[in-house]
Amino acid sequence: MLKKKSLLILIGLMATLTTFANPADNLLERIDKGGSRKFKTQLVKTDRDFFELDQSGAKVVVRGNTWVNIATGINWYLKYHAGIHLSWNGMQAKLPEKLPPVTRRERHDTDLALRYDFNYCTFSYTMAFWDWERWQQEIDWMALHGVNMPLAIVGEECVWRNMLLKLGYTEEEVGRFIAGPAFLAWWEMNNLEGWGGPLPLSWYARQEQLQKKILARMKELGMHPVLPGYCGMVPHDAREKLSLDVADAGLWNGFLRPSNLLPTDPRFGEIARLYYEELTRLFGKADYYSMDPFHESNDDSRINYAEAARVLLKAMREANPKATWVVQGWTENPRPQMLEALKEGDVIVLDLFSECRPMWGAPSIWHREKGYEGHQWLFCLLENFGANVGLHGRMDQLIDNFFMTKTHPLAKNLKGIGFTMEGSENNPVMFELMSELPWLKERITKEEWLRGYVKARYGFDDPQVQQAWLILAQSIYNCPVGNNQQGPHESIFCGRPTLNNFQASSWSKMKNYYDPESTLQAASLMASVADKYRGNNNFEYDLVDIVRQAVADQARIQYQRTIADYKAFSRKAFKADAERFLKLLDMQDRLLGARREFRLGSRLEDARNCGTTVAEKDLYEWNARVQITTWGNRYCADTGGLRDYAHKEWQGLLADFYAMRWKAYFDALEAQMESLTKPDPELLGSGVNSNKTADELFQMALPQEVKLDYYAMEEPWTLKHNTYTATPVGSPVDLAIEAIKLLKN
Repeated sequence: MLKKKSLLILIGLMATLTTFANPADNLLERIDKGGSRKFKTQLVKTDRDFFELDQSGAKVVVRGNTWVNIATGINWYLKYHAGIHLSWNGMQAKLPEKLPPVTRRERHDTDLALRYDFNYCTFSYTMAFWDWERWQQEIDWMALHGVNMPLAIVGEECVWRNMLLKLGYTEEEVGRFIAGPAFLAWWEMNNLEGWGGPLPLSWYARQEQLQKKILARMKELGMHPVLPGYCGMVPHDAREKLSLDVADAGLWNGFLRPSNLLPTDPRFGEIARLYYEELTRLFGKADYYSMDPFHESNDDSRINYAEAARVLLKAMREANPKATWVVQGWTENPRPQMLEALKEGDVIVLDLFSECRPMWGAPSIWHREKGYEGHQWLFCLLENFGANVGLHGRMDQLIDNFFMTKTHPLAKNLKGIGFTMEGSENNPVMFELMSELPWLKERITKEEWLRGYVKARYGFDDPQVQQAWLILAQSIYNCPVGNNQQGPHESIFCGRPTLNNFQASSWSKMKNYYDPESTLQAASLMASVADKYRGNNNFEYDLVDIVRQAVADQARIQYQRTIADYKAFSRKAFKADAERFLKLLDMQDRLLGARREFRLGSRLEDARNCGTTVAEKDLYEWNARVQITTWGNRYCADTGGLRDYAHKEWQGLLADFYAMRWKAYFDALEAQMESLTKPDPELLGSGVNSNKTADELFQMALPQEVKLDYYAMEEPWTLKHNTYTATPVGSPVDLAIEAIKLLKN
């Protein structure tokens, strides 16, 4: 009887505690245990999005009309009143015992009610091997930065597996269709089949449970997850296997693509219905569904795009009559015929690259004269491609393009903003700026905004540090109008070596726009005061990142010197300069090893931790290694151009992969120079040159490119299982100072 009474008391106590708890309090507890006791959060019903900061006795009061907006207010307070900045490199902080009081009520509101997050690519480039602990941090990051409309596609493969099995496919056939963990995004976007698979059954169970936790937390915070809808994709063999009328999609960078089920096929509705039934059974219904049919594909005369739009919308609305279709505004998509076939309110378009190539009607190389034909759309920041590491930004363009929407007639249907990066956990300054734009009443300059950001990020106001960031804002973070490069200025270390190295990946469109002296100057300023700020997490992260950029930029100059030595046949100078280049690469590797975020071991440990058997762990590690190096098989890597698209300046990868290529290349050039000092026995007395034209003889006299089979070097590394640890080695401050000294010698 006593035990029963105690149990009832305990249940009552828990119920009382639950009554007082709310999502914002829970978030505060995850930031700092006991943190919720220092705040009073108040949910206020209004039609307009707002947050408000106030004071009640010793407690900071944060009001808002949604839990996400309250979280945004908490973040605003922490940054601009308490000098605490939560970011991907640190989502927890020790709050002061007594919080700085809000001396004057502060209110921010916005009519941009939708704030979206994620690109399909983000789920593979950054999140492929995340567990629930890491996802909790990301959902908290989203809430703190105002996101209320996140893409939520974890576990889509579970829906497809169930659907295909019901359609008569075997487990083996499903395994050949669905991609591996590091390549699911491109399978989901109808770009490829099976690469990186087959997935073990344990993976499906893991991802189903993970997605359910993700959705529960998002909904607890009042977010509206965007689930993956059905866009007409079917396996490439569906014509034979299921007797369907399909349009073959051909190749995507060397990969065989899934087919497109034609909207006129009588079974289209049946298959779409089966998809949504499985999706709803596993993960429930959504207010928004993401569909990107015909992604990165040429127009196909067999497809009636207007009819396809109507059929896709009809299938989605059968699953949820109140749902809205979310589509990416990217290259040719969404086709004008599709937009013309839809009514206002049916669709929301993500203007994916608003800071550089807006399609909504602003001037750009992707300008659309009529914008999105009167449909609702979101202004998005892409910023990063391939999750490449590097400082980069278009601060002026982002601010200018955003405030242009205030008066431009084609922007009248703007409903919000979005983060649409291919990879996250980089350039936090740009995403911080983007997150604040909806809440700003007056136009700002990058300089005035940055001053507050730097003070908030580090919790101190140092003139040397402020000057360093001002230099960066006016150089590498100020990519100008007309420069259309995709993401960061790519590191010279990461590209396959040639006599004319510039960009590392095939489609970066990289173009010089800043003096490399600027990043060295900023790095030197940061390093000059680094001793004072040892242990400051945000400062040490940025110190390593900024010095890393300076090393990469100076290595580009060193590369040019080395190649000039080769072309001048200055063998002694070539040897010395090649050695210095490799020394800079080694320095970069050691510098980045001081932070977990820049260690290859972090990614590989996460990958292996997903497996339940040695075979599964090996498969996931292979996925992780291939994605950041060759990306595909030999044909897709070389002819398809995918190699090094997702290159990373990471400790371990630099020392064991990129250094391998550069050393082999320099050795080959040195051997070639050595051979040119000796007679060629094959040519002596042969008259082999007698029929050469003058132009051919001239070309033969020029320095000749060394041809190396890079894929043959790279593939063996992807198959290895040597251990890389996530544990940092060395002091970020000491290694940064050492790197600066090396650069200046």
